[in-house]
Amino acid sequence: MTTPAHRLVRGQLLHFLADPGPADDPAAWAFFDDGGLWIADGHIRAAGPWASLCAALPPGVREAAAFHDYRGHLVLPGLIDCHLHYPQAGVIASYGRQLLDWLNDYVFPAEARFADASEAERTAAFVVDRLLAHGTTTASVFATVHPHSVDAFFATAEARGLRMLCGKVLMDRNCPPDLRDTAAGGVKDSLRLIERWHGRGRLRYSLTPRFAPTSSPEQLRLTGELLASQPGLHLQTHLAETPAELDWVQQLFPERSSYLDVYQHYGLAGPRTLHAHCIHLSAAERRSMAASGAAAAFCPGSNLFLGSGFFDLDASRSAGLRVGLATDIGAGTGFGLLRTLAQAYEVGQACRALLSALRGFYLATLGGARALYLDEHIGNFQPGREADFIALDWAATPELAWRMERCQGLTERLFALMTLGDERCVVATHVMGEVAFVR
Repeated sequence: MTTPAHRLVRGQLLHFLADPGPADDPAAWAFFDDGGLWIADGHIRAAGPWASLCAALPPGVREAAAFHDYRGHLVLPGLIDCHLHYPQAGVIASYGRQLLDWLNDYVFPAEARFADASEAERTAAFVVDRLLAHGTTTASVFATVHPHSVDAFFATAEARGLRMLCGKVLMDRNCPPDLRDTAAGGVKDSLRLIERWHGRGRLRYSLTPRFAPTSSPEQLRLTGELLASQPGLHLQTHLAETPAELDWVQQLFPERSSYLDVYQHYGLAGPRTLHAHCIHLSAAERRSMAASGAAAAFCPGSNLFLGSGFFDLDASRSAGLRVGLATDIGAGTGFGLLRTLAQAYEVGQACRALLSALRGFYLATLGGARALYLDEHIGNFQPGREADFIALDWAATPELAWRMERCQGLTERLFALMTLGDERCVVATHVMGEVAFVR
């Protein structure tokens, strides 16, 4: 069976051209109540009002195209999860600890089981399936210290045609011996994985030092040199998640002025570097991160679950910092970015900085793409973008249906969706135009 070269999608289209900001700038987004997508060879050719789109089609395209009818449903670009740990899928909902206890009691034992390659393969398949069921088409993913854990995830993602980032955890101290690599060995393993996977299909490699306390200065130095030597590589790590973590970093790196300064000193903060959490940062550190081109992953679910603190979205965006949204599985308690949006709103309430629905959906789509430096490929429906998109049912549950009957206007409906919605809202997920999940 051959894949049709052209596809037409009809539904209520929403996408973003920029950050709408706290005032929901109308120039930053576009909504078409009766909208259409024209997809050719897996890429967006055009998006706009259905009638105008059809009128502009070349002769014969409408008749030959595969048609996806999502009228009455919201069609969005595929959701983007900027930070998750796929090996931690099995420790979701493990009873309360704070970060450092959580690592020792739950995370490290779970990751040690990935010495068995079959465990990695089985978990990768489960995680990718769940991401698609929740409408997530791109993610920045931690594997474990075992190189085959990266192979397992990338092989699974490649088979589904996904745009994904992943990397082997680098960790040569302050962790269990069976999860410890060496500074030189970690770089060698990473190089082999880069050669095998980086730029293969839609896959990108992300160097992955877990966080500063579990990497020696030598490992951080070598990682920075590797990052600088290969333009186009990405890097993911953690930054300033808890006060106890900050104190530990200060003890381990007394010569550095701050946690951020550790990464900056070793060349690990700049374009295509993504730092998860970034809760306990000063205004000067946010400005410095922004100036370097580094990005932050906002992880409200895990921050609430572990009691780590509240990410200051307004301060981060005012500083010019790139920000994307993240579930942070497995301290995060679900794969869904819709539920994560609800948690992000709750964090904003606690900080007296409200998150509008439009800005929330921006963070989950174009904001995430910009944080990952992938916005030339994904994140909206601009011509040439890869055709990853989802269709959402506004009234997937009785609670949503009841609320939607009383909503006034688009923004109110979007807010209800991000507050009450979950994976049951996902009617279908498309990857490069093709159906990858259907409920």
